[in-house]
Amino acid sequence: MTTARAGDRAGTSGSMERPGTVAPAGANQYEYDRADAPADALRLHLNEHTGGCSAAVTEAVARVTRETVAKYPDYTAVTRAVADHLDVPTSRVLLTNGLDEGIFAVAIAQLRPPGVAAGLVRQPARGTSPAPAPVSASGTGRKSRIVAGSLQPVACGLNEALILEPAFGMYADAVEAVGGTVVRVMPGAGLSLDREAIAAAVTPLTGALFVASPGNPSGISLTLAEITWLASLLPAGALLLLDEAYVEFGGESFIPHLDRWSNVVVGRTFAKAYGLAGMRVGAVVAREDVITRLRRVLPPYSLNVFVVAALEAALGDRAYMDDYRAQVAESKRLLYDACERWGLPCVRSDANFVLVRAGDKRQALLDGLQARNIYIRDRDRQPGCEGCVRVTTGLVTHTTTCIAAMEEILCARA
Repeated sequence: MTTARAGDRAGTSGSMERPGTVAPAGANQYEYDRADAPADALRLHLNEHTGGCSAAVTEAVARVTRETVAKYPDYTAVTRAVADHLDVPTSRVLLTNGLDEGIFAVAIAQLRPPGVAAGLVRQPARGTSPAPAPVSASGTGRKSRIVAGSLQPVACGLNEALILEPAFGMYADAVEAVGGTVVRVMPGAGLSLDREAIAAAVTPLTGALFVASPGNPSGISLTLAEITWLASLLPAGALLLLDEAYVEFGGESFIPHLDRWSNVVVGRTFAKAYGLAGMRVGAVVAREDVITRLRRVLPPYSLNVFVVAALEAALGDRAYMDDYRAQVAESKRLLYDACERWGLPCVRSDANFVLVRAGDKRQALLDGLQARNIYIRDRDRQPGCEGCVRVTTGLVTHTTTCIAAMEEILCARA
C-alpha cells in the first residue's frame, strides 16, 4: 500500500513527502518535458489523430462568415448535437476549452487551500426560482450570489484530491493551481487499482478523485464495478472526475449510469477520435446540479465560433471516425504481434496507443526513432511504468513505418 500526499504540513500546499510514503513527482515532470517534434516528424508521442480531421471540418471552418466572427458564439445547436451524440439531455452537458478546462473546473469548484473556510450560499426553496440577487463576497474570497432559501456549503471547504497513478499530469496541475493538496495513490500489480491504498487515502477532506478509463498511459479500462466502488468511497460533497478521453477506441462509457451516481463527472474530448486537438474542445457530463456548479466557475465563452463550426461538422461525419477507429484497432494488432516477435511485453490497450515494456532497450528505441524523425513517448518515470515507452497507434501506414524502424533498431542491438 503506497500513498504519496503532497502538502502534508498544516496550512501548506505543493509537493512534500510524508514519512513512510513515496515522494510525489511534479505533474510537469511527467507530461511536458518532451522534445518538440519537427513539423515533418511522424508524431506518435501525443496520442493525436494521426490522419488529421475530417475534410468536413475544414470546409465548415472556411464557411464561417465575417458577421459570425463579429458576434459572441451561440452554443445552443452545438450543445444539442453533443448531447444527442452522447444520448443525454442538454442540461447535463457543459462544453469546455479542451477537456483540460473541465478538469480545472472540477478543481476550482471542489477544492480550497488548506485553512480556507468554505463559502456559504443560500439554496432556493424547492420549486421556486427567485430572481438573481446582488453579488456578495463569500467567506472564501470568491463571489457568490445571495438568494432566498437555506444556507448550503459550497464545495464544503474540501482540500485534498486523489490521483490514481499512473495518471495524466493535468490533474495535479489543476489541483495545485487552486492551492489544493495532491494525494497520489500508487498502482497495484499490473497497473491495477490498489483498493487498500485507495481506501486508506480517502479522508474527510477529500474533495475530488481523478482517474481515467481507459487509462493514460496504461490503456486499461476500469470495470463498472471498479468505478462505482470508487464513487462510493468518497465523502459527501466530493466529486469523481472520470476522464474518458479515449473511450471511443475501447471500453464502455459510464454516462448511462450517471442517474444513479450524482458524484461522478464524466470528461470527454474531441481531440483524439475526431482529430480536433488543435481546436481545443471537450465536454463534461454530469447530473444537472453538478453541471450548474461547474458552469459557474468557467467563463461564458470558452469556445470560439470556429471551434463551434468544427465540432458540429466533426460530429456529422461519423463514417470518418469509424474508419479511423478501425485503423487504430488494426494498428494495435500489428504492434502487439511485433512486440511478441521481439520478446517485449506490452499492455493490451482500449485506447489509441500501446504501452511497451522495453526495459533496457527503452533508450535505444527513443534515440533511434528520433534519429529517424519518429517520436514516441518515454513513460519510464511514471509509477508502474519503469522501462516503458508509449506508442500512438493511428493510421496503419504510420504504424508499419514505426514498427519497421523499431525492428531495425532492435536488430542492430542483437
